Amino acid sequence: MKYVMGLDYGTDSVRAVIVDTADGRELASSVKYYPRWMAGKYCNPQSNCYRQHPLDYVETLESAVREAIAQTPAGTAGHIVGIAFDTTGSTPVLTDSEGTPLALLPEFAENPNAMFVLWKDHTAVREAAEINALAKSWHTDYTAYEGGIYSSEWVWAKMLHVLREDESIRAKAYGWVEHCDWMSALLTGTTHPRSLVRSRCAAGHKALWHPSWGGLPPEEFFTALDPLLSGFRAHLFEETSPSNKRIGYLTDEWAKRLGLTTKVAVGVGAFDCHFGAVGAQISPGAFVRVIGTSTCDVMVVPYEEIGDRLIPGICGQVDGSVIPGMVGLEAGQSGFGDIYAWFKRVLEFPVNQILGKSNLMDAAAKEKLIQEISGRIIPELTSVAEKIPIEESIIVATDWMNGRRTPDANQLLKGSITGLTLGSTAPLIFRALVEATAFGSKAIIDRFLENGITIKEVIGIGGISLKSPFVMRTLADVLGMPIKVARVEQACAFGAAMFAAVAAGVYPTVETAQEAMGQGFAFEYIPDEKNHSRYRELYKKYQAIGRFTEDVLT
Repeated sequence: MKYVMGLDYGTDSVRAVIVDTADGRELASSVKYYPRWMAGKYCNPQSNCYRQHPLDYVETLESAVREAIAQTPAGTAGHIVGIAFDTTGSTPVLTDSEGTPLALLPEFAENPNAMFVLWKDHTAVREAAEINALAKSWHTDYTAYEGGIYSSEWVWAKMLHVLREDESIRAKAYGWVEHCDWMSALLTGTTHPRSLVRSRCAAGHKALWHPSWGGLPPEEFFTALDPLLSGFRAHLFEETSPSNKRIGYLTDEWAKRLGLTTKVAVGVGAFDCHFGAVGAQISPGAFVRVIGTSTCDVMVVPYEEIGDRLIPGICGQVDGSVIPGMVGLEAGQSGFGDIYAWFKRVLEFPVNQILGKSNLMDAAAKEKLIQEISGRIIPELTSVAEKIPIEESIIVATDWMNGRRTPDANQLLKGSITGLTLGSTAPLIFRALVEATAFGSKAIIDRFLENGITIKEVIGIGGISLKSPFVMRTLADVLGMPIKVARVEQACAFGAAMFAAVAAGVYPTVETAQEAMGQGFAFEYIPDEKNHSRYRELYKKYQAIGRFTEDVLT
């Protein structure tokens, strides 16, 4: 009996699964929400500032692992042989010379600039623009393998923004680390900059790392960007590692804290969507969509197919970032489920502000009613919206409420809703938002196809793919492609478990782990050709409105 653990750090919570390496059977799972994050600490949504405290990650790690183990028969923990992590990204933090995130030092314990800068933090738009301008004027375009456009969601823009903003942080900062790298380093005692193993996935897709120019760009590039970055390159890394490698084993301290043994191998981490794609059994020709608050799209392409082509406007193409021996391609949308959640919050205004202050019922009854109404808004909107004939879908929206990630990153963009009349209803608007997220998905697929990348199938993973038939049917109709939905609910954590099995030596390759542990697909959405034909016309309007808002309103 050999079991492994996969841990998936999402935007709001960490998910832990215990999986049997023999057949992929899930023994137990646990989900723990970050307490400080859920309390709204250290964030300012109005300025697109989203920070997370490292203690949120540490505390939920312990509680999730122990809770999952408690669900299994006695003795199971002794048979766990590997553990691996995936996280959101780019979610970096500045560290001191020992590799300690600054927020773990007493003097910075409550300073948001000392914390992990969450992927969705867009405070570094100016810095991203400067990186792009410098890269285009330099003798080498260091953004070439990251789609040719550097994003404010990525590490160098974020770290430069924090250094510029906070002098106290500037004096102590020595380097930085991505969340996915820090978790594995923490558990193996390898957090010092000289021993820290860096993920090929994170460095290649977000940190301008590529072997053709010797790893990271040269010191001269960073100091030309801003002298505040002087010395950082020398404190960081030259080499990176794909996630099929083992960093080490649990330290005595962490084995005790988690209730495991020191024989548990710890693998190299990566970003959630890349592990999720592996958990969904990605192979060449599969376009895997991790559909949640945002989306992340992943493909793997053999060397002979990609050749020396560079796909413009995506989130990078990196050798071995998903499956070693193939090039990983990444794209995605900055907002998907978050857009539905935004509309829900708009509709909640009278519930919270009027019902919440009403004296017509006692506080307990009022709170229960508010919770009931809030929980039923999206299901009721869906129930009505999915019955609206497509011919009546005259409202057209763009999906840029949180900027645009791909194709062609632009975090300054704002969303738009057009075609409103005095007869427009909440379900009609909701349907337009669902269609907008599908149109944004089509724009990404079109970019791959236009550049000669073969797409044989679309695979959906994540909560929305399993729980929202309306959204998935709309997506299939807009794309004109069938969409398979992965059977495993926690595909990212499941992919992490597969990598843990490889790191522990149970399987020699990621592909053999997928073959043995893969769980297949739950169902498939087949597009309606009549709807697809109608959506082709609406998509042209989406494109026209998008061009207008980008050219005129930004």
